[in-house]
Amino acid sequence: MFGLVVRFTCKDQASAEVFDRLVAATVDKIRTNEPGTLVYAVNRVESEPLQRVFYELYRDRGAFEAHEAHEHTKKFLDEREQYLSATEVDWLTLLTGKGTTG
Repeated sequence: MFGLVVRFTCKDQASAEVFDRLVAATVDKIRTNEPGTLVYAVNRVESEPLQRVFYELYRDRGAFEAHEAHEHTKKFLDEREQYLSATEVDWLTLLTGKGTTG
């Protein structure tokens, strides 16, 4: 398995609302078009209302690369920066867990 955690910080509340709509449209396409994307969970941080945390888990590196190649992902990547003040990415290597093969 291959995964990552991404923390996005939106510029302001108006940007967060538009960002959330962009994310919702993207996730709809991920659900229907990406069998190798096992988990794509988008979370709001309770104590930081402008932050969003994505947890992404893919079958393997190839599934992640396929995700990145989809037009809906490219659109998200192209449009997201205008709404953000910061992006932090942590690449993950699964050690063990429930609901995983690790």
